[in-house]
Amino acid sequence: MNTPITEAASSRFITIEENGQPLKLHYNDVGQGDRTVVMLHGSGPGASGWANFHRNIEPMVKSGCRVILLDCPGWSKSDSIVSTGSRSELNARCLKAVLDGLGIDRVQVIGNSMGAHSAVAFALTNPARTDKLVLMGGGTGGPSQFVPMPTEGIKLIGALYREPTVENIKRMMNVFVFDASSLTEDLYQQRLTNILARRDHLENFVKSVEANPKQFTDYGPRLGEIKAPTLVIWGRDDRFVPLDIGLRVIWGIPNAEMHIFNQCGHWAQWEHADKFNRMVTEFLT
Repeated sequence: MNTPITEAASSRFITIEENGQPLKLHYNDVGQGDRTVVMLHGSGPGASGWANFHRNIEPMVKSGCRVILLDCPGWSKSDSIVSTGSRSELNARCLKAVLDGLGIDRVQVIGNSMGAHSAVAFALTNPARTDKLVLMGGGTGGPSQFVPMPTEGIKLIGALYREPTVENIKRMMNVFVFDASSLTEDLYQQRLTNILARRDHLENFVKSVEANPKQFTDYGPRLGEIKAPTLVIWGRDDRFVPLDIGLRVIWGIPNAEMHIFNQCGHWAQWEHADKFNRMVTEFLT
């Protein structure tokens, strides 16, 4: 009988060094195999690796890989931090340190939103350790040519960080996905509980943005340096990171392909989980 995959059973901690100081990070470690897939979450309040990707873990494990879901510094159970430089590069450094600590050499990286920015940063600084990339709703940090910046969704994230209420969660989540009918009161309340459990994360995110409003580096001019095969996935109806930014990613990375989901917002791996899982496992294997 197969053991169920749970967040609690796969929960792990590791302490790395960042800027000369110890930094404790949380991650979930699931499955076994010759390949290691790292999943990097987005920047929304209350986000975590498990929350972002819980619909995608089991298919990856069944495909024969080990899955690492990293909670970036400043999210979930990881230590909080004030980022005065590039958040993308901070997360990339932390990922490298975690892999070093776990003795993992090469990885395939799946990143959503902030996680996609961080995946690109990791690939640029660690090309020999990056086998493949899957990028959803992020990757460059550059501005849209068609949608005023900051976008509607990014404004709502900022409002939620500054005023964490269930009303602001509903406003953000209703823009987050294309079809909000799947969102429940229980989901909203659980997200609010997660957010309020770590007010230090909220406060330090706001401090970070005040110290450096451009937290996510625009890697547009450097995308051509990425040699790893890359799958770019976007929602046509993304109101956080518009579709034309995805086209910029596919234009820049030489060995890349793209899939666009219709009737899909910023969370393709959640809204279209079955097709996403089939597509990504086929690409990674």
